[in-house]
Amino acid sequence: MKITSIDIFKMDMKLSYICAVSLGSIPSAENILIKINTDMGIHGWGEGSPYSFITGETQATCIEAAKFLGKLLIGKDPTAIEENLTLIKRYLPTHPSVRSAFDMAMWDVLGKECKQPVYKILGGKNRQLRTDQTMGHENSVEDVQKLAKKFLDQGFNEIKMKTGRPGKTDFNHVKAVRDLVGEEIQLKVDSNQGWNLAESLNNARLMESLDLMYFEQPLPVWNLDDMIRLREKINIPICADESVFDEFDAFKICKLGAADYLNIKLGKSGGIHTGLKINAIAESYGAKCMIGCFTESRLGLTAAAHLVLARPNIIFLDLDSALILGEDPIIGGMKYGEKNKSFISVGEKPGLGVELKEEYLQKWKSFKVE
Repeated sequence: MKITSIDIFKMDMKLSYICAVSLGSIPSAENILIKINTDMGIHGWGEGSPYSFITGETQATCIEAAKFLGKLLIGKDPTAIEENLTLIKRYLPTHPSVRSAFDMAMWDVLGKECKQPVYKILGGKNRQLRTDQTMGHENSVEDVQKLAKKFLDQGFNEIKMKTGRPGKTDFNHVKAVRDLVGEEIQLKVDSNQGWNLAESLNNARLMESLDLMYFEQPLPVWNLDDMIRLREKINIPICADESVFDEFDAFKICKLGAADYLNIKLGKSGGIHTGLKINAIAESYGAKCMIGCFTESRLGLTAAAHLVLARPNIIFLDLDSALILGEDPIIGGMKYGEKNKSFISVGEKPGLGVELKEEYLQKWKSFKVE
């Protein structure tokens, strides 16, 4: 099998909720869609969701990077995933969102050729999954309680709250949600590098009585020394997110003892291929993983769900971005429960089990590499 052409789409989608975080916020999803076409009539889909605050990419830079990488892959066997992704990373070690899109598309082709879902090719087994739902920075206690009530009504039993602000605002908001939801609902907080060590310690001491699952990325990416100090001084587990892009980051963090959990994002790691490596390193150190997202549609989230089904060491799920998109261009793939939105099912279709609605492909600007 050979790659004959690659279609690249500007995957523009509206957001129904803007999730403000300490790094900033984005008003819409400006993603990139990749379609790998082959001489056997099999095609594969992949999605990248550039998040400039974290990955240093924009949709515009991703489009150009995809054109460049597409030329490298023409004539290659798309099922030779190890070889192809090694080539891609050698020529473009940056732009993990683009690399992730190509990674997904190749796994999709492989699954379709083998007539098996990707999770089964990876040795996994289908089961029902459950995700949390995230709220961004809100203006008041009343706002966070109103949003938390909405999440409860939708069936969520885990809520993630964005933190990272100065003073006691975050504590007051998290406490208000805990008071509303009671003890049975799990809460986790994510400061997106918003605090320094002193602020992290102060917030941890204030929030220790709130029974949190973990503090996610409380400190800047580079500050692993203070992450170690923080972990030694508080009773709340620490989850590393922006500090973990690849297996080398995972190895360093686990060896140093800088975090209890590692957050895998396909758009941050460059896809399933690297996600598998991050999880393997975490597992060898006895650490569990979570899987997160940027503003992917159900396409990108489906690829993430396949990884979770294949690796039960990934126990925390934050795959909620499709719930805040104002439109759904996807056919098939992962689905949220109708009555309980926290439940995720993937299905048994070969590859990722995803197709795109034709009306979106017609309206999105596209480029072809041959």
